[in-house]
Amino acid sequence: MTLDAKPSFIAIARIARARGNRGEVLADLYTDFPDRFDALENVWLEFEDGRRQCMTLEDSWEYRGRRVLKFVGVDSISSAEALARCWVEVPADQAVKLPEGTYFDHDLVGCTVNDVRGARLGVVADVLRIAGNSQLVVREAGREYLIPAVENICIRISVKEKLILVDAPEGLMDLDQ
Repeated sequence: MTLDAKPSFIAIARIARARGNRGEVLADLYTDFPDRFDALENVWLEFEDGRRQCMTLEDSWEYRGRRVLKFVGVDSISSAEALARCWVEVPADQAVKLPEGTYFDHDLVGCTVNDVRGARLGVVADVLRIAGNSQLVVREAGREYLIPAVENICIRISVKEKLILVDAPEGLMDLDQ
């Protein structure tokens, strides 16, 4: 790595708001592996202005589908409120190793989506998790499509090439948002 190279990070949660009066925050999870918090000592917070700060995790526990985080040195409501909307990140080299054929959402964002005939459908802007399935949010020329992220529709995914090949059922692309 060169001295000016930036380390890459992956988001595992986003702080929603302060919780309680001891400096705890409530975070929405952006990981399929919430138990990873039990082994984490340090995380990085990315603020809305883009700056990052390394924080030591004092404690963490699940609360109603979210995660409560307590950081060392954050001991008041006002200091916890200052962390609202921060992304909780870990260096990319600490990412959980996934089984073959599965992908992190951030790996799919930015991929070009083409249909089986070679026509460009757009670029993945986001991944939505809706009632047990994932939908690729694909945008192109002011249009937005939701494409189910399932094997029989997304027939080829190459994160390395940043390309997803889809075989969309007839009419799916007519259901733009």
